[in-house]
Amino acid sequence: MVFSESVFASRFNIAKQDLEAYLGEALSRGGDYADLYFEYLLTSSIGIDESIVKSASQGVSVGVGVRVISGERTGYAYSDDLSPEKIRKAARVAACIAAGPAKVEKFDLREGARHDLYPVLTAPTETAFAERVELVKRADRAARAYDPRIFQVQAAYADNLRYVMVATSDGVIALDRQPLARLSVAALARQDGGPPQRGHSGGGGRVELGYFLNEKTPEHFAREAAREAVVMLGAVEAPAGETTVVLGPGWPGILLHEAVGHGLEADFNRKGLSAFSGRMGEKVASELCTVVDDGTIAGRRGSLNVDDEGRLTRRNVLIENGVLRGYLQDRLSSALTRAESTGSGRREGYAHMPMPRMTNTFMLAGQSDPADIVRSVPKGIYCANFGGGQVDITSGNFVFSASESYLIEDGKLTRPVRNATLIGNGPEALKYVSMVGNDLRLDEGIGICGKEGQSVPVGVGIPTIRIDRMTVGGTA
Repeated sequence: MVFSESVFASRFNIAKQDLEAYLGEALSRGGDYADLYFEYLLTSSIGIDESIVKSASQGVSVGVGVRVISGERTGYAYSDDLSPEKIRKAARVAACIAAGPAKVEKFDLREGARHDLYPVLTAPTETAFAERVELVKRADRAARAYDPRIFQVQAAYADNLRYVMVATSDGVIALDRQPLARLSVAALARQDGGPPQRGHSGGGGRVELGYFLNEKTPEHFAREAAREAVVMLGAVEAPAGETTVVLGPGWPGILLHEAVGHGLEADFNRKGLSAFSGRMGEKVASELCTVVDDGTIAGRRGSLNVDDEGRLTRRNVLIENGVLRGYLQDRLSSALTRAESTGSGRREGYAHMPMPRMTNTFMLAGQSDPADIVRSVPKGIYCANFGGGQVDITSGNFVFSASESYLIEDGKLTRPVRNATLIGNGPEALKYVSMVGNDLRLDEGIGICGKEGQSVPVGVGIPTIRIDRMTVGGTA
């Protein structure tokens, strides 16, 4: 592809020689490295409540971020005005912040390699707005029709189409067109004047609108949200104390993401802030546990053809058979620790600096039949779905609330329980994994990860696993 003829050049109206000039300005006061991150973002969102479309929006934003790295010092500036004088001003500001003795030699920009993980011809953002409005209306109708005890439904749809262009002083131009869409449904159920119970479901990915028409329809997500709400009407209070916990496949992988994944991001580790710092090559989990972060799975919410530093994403094995094998690296961390980049530099948008972040993080499948895992537990808790949670990176301690869980009694799932909270420590919890199912499942595509004020789309996954010891907070 000839750069001057690309859709990206027309979006940003910038020629190759302009990019080289801006990079030269950014390095005018010295530095080891500089890059430019251009972003053109189309967004839309729709929300329905009480069977009425109460919110609908569309928007466009455009901007550029300029970064200069000099040793451990980083200068960053951005502009939402792509006029040459504003870009040069941002480059000069970043240069002043990170001024250093090093000097980058003259570079010749060339287009770099990228994957083709989401060859979407027509992004949802480019379809008729009325078609997307109909998705939330269908979800509302389906959830209400599921059971007469459903008394409130909220459905939301959001999509965006992001054009990204990264130019680096390494001489690389990286281009990407990134579609993303998500549909979510929440339902409330009540019985005999009792307290309302909530169910939630949703999904999507880097897909065309047809995904919601032919594969995972609004009715699919609506029925799942309503089912969970109705099931929880019969729930008993969760028992408190240390017990055996079984995590179901799919979305419960959010516990792995929070309790373990963040602790494996390189910035926390090079600063000595993570529970995994300085433990490379050590056993940090049961030998049944292999944890992977993979940004190259086609169509997945967390996948990227190139990361936000213009580098190819890849499959990274973080924990292999219980042994710590690697951290997630961005450019700065890999340079400072002399480690290989893992294509894990991510940012929320042009106004934010990149940092090491997860993409799609999951545990590989094991050998056990999921039914056998449940049968092996005389008394415990089975967690099928999770709500919110938090983790302390330094200690690895976490707290998670299970939105759908069940008692395990004599190897069988019995009564649903509510208000179950899992309390533990990420590295410690993985040491007590005694069975791993053969049913690895990734989540439906709804994850959003927050870190230092930045949010990015991610994926999670896990097979059914048995954890022999974990503290469950409850009221019974």
